[in-house]
Amino acid sequence: MSHPVADLTLVQPAPLVLRGRVFDAGRPAVMAIVNRTDDSFFSGSRHADFDSAMRALDEAVEQGADIVDVGGVRAGQEGEPVSAAQEIDRVLPVLERARAAYPDVVLSLDTWRSEVARAAAPAGVDLVNDTWAGHDPELVGVAAELGAGVVVSHTGGLPPRTDPVDVSYGPDPLGVVRDVVATLARGAEAALAAGVPPERILVDPTLDFGKTTAHSLQLLRHTSDVVALGFPVLQAVSRKDFVGESLDLTADERLEGSLAATAVAAWLGATVFRAHDVRATRRTVDMVATIRGDRAPRLAVRGVHREP
Repeated sequence: MSHPVADLTLVQPAPLVLRGRVFDAGRPAVMAIVNRTDDSFFSGSRHADFDSAMRALDEAVEQGADIVDVGGVRAGQEGEPVSAAQEIDRVLPVLERARAAYPDVVLSLDTWRSEVARAAAPAGVDLVNDTWAGHDPELVGVAAELGAGVVVSHTGGLPPRTDPVDVSYGPDPLGVVRDVVATLARGAEAALAAGVPPERILVDPTLDFGKTTAHSLQLLRHTSDVVALGFPVLQAVSRKDFVGESLDLTADERLEGSLAATAVAAWLGATVFRAHDVRATRRTVDMVATIRGDRAPRLAVRGVHREP
C-alpha cells in the first residue's frame, strides 16, 4: 500500500540588498548588537567604554556577523535620559572605526532620531534601524538621503522608551497579527514614498515592544504573514522577555529559547536576525536554511561512493 507524500511548500522571502550584498533564504543575515550603553537589559551587550565596544565589534565579525547594529540608548524606560548629542557622541566613533576596519560589513544605526542618523552620514551607514515605528517622521527621509535602508517597526503606537502596560489588540486572538501587518504595510509604503528602494526596506514585527508575551508568541507563529508583505523580514528575538517569561528564565539564561525562536522564524521565512550571540545564531540560521533546501551543505560525502 502506497502512502501519498505531499510537496513541501515554503514561503520564499524577498531579498535584502545592502552594500552590494544580497541576503535571502539561502544567505540569511545575522545582525550583531553593539550597545554603547551601561544599562542594556542584557549584561553581555553593555559596552559604554569605547574599547569594549570595539572588542565586541571584532568578535562579532569574527563569529560571522553580516550586519553590526550600533545603538546608544536603552530601549526601555529604565535607565538614564540620553540626549541626541549624547547619542551621537556614543555611536559615531564606533561607526567610523567600524567602517575603517571592516569596509564590507553592513553598518546599522539603531536610532529613532533623524538628527542622529544625519550626523552618522560620514560613517557610511547602510541601514537605519528605527525601533520606534516612525516616531520621528523625518527619519525615513534622512535614510533615503543617505542611500541607506530602513527598518520599519511596530510598537503599538507607543513612543520611544515606553514599556508596555495593559496592552490589548481586542478580543480576536489574531488582532495583534492584523495590527502588525497593517502597520508594517503602511510604514513600508511611507519608506517607498520617501525614496527608499524596496530591497532596502526591512519590516520588523518588533516582539516585546507594545506587546505581551502572548502577543509576541502569536506573531512568531505568524512570521510567514509578515513575510507575505513582500519585504525582507527582521526578527529580533534574542534573549527578549517573551522568551524569559515562556521559560521563566533571566536574560542571562535565555540562549536556548532564543535559538529555538530563531529557528522557527527562519523556517517561516524571516531572513535577518538581530542577536546577542552571533556564532550560535549564525549556525542556527544556516542550518535552518540548509534544512529548507535554500543552502547547500558545506560537505556532502556521507554515504556517497568514492573511488579508491
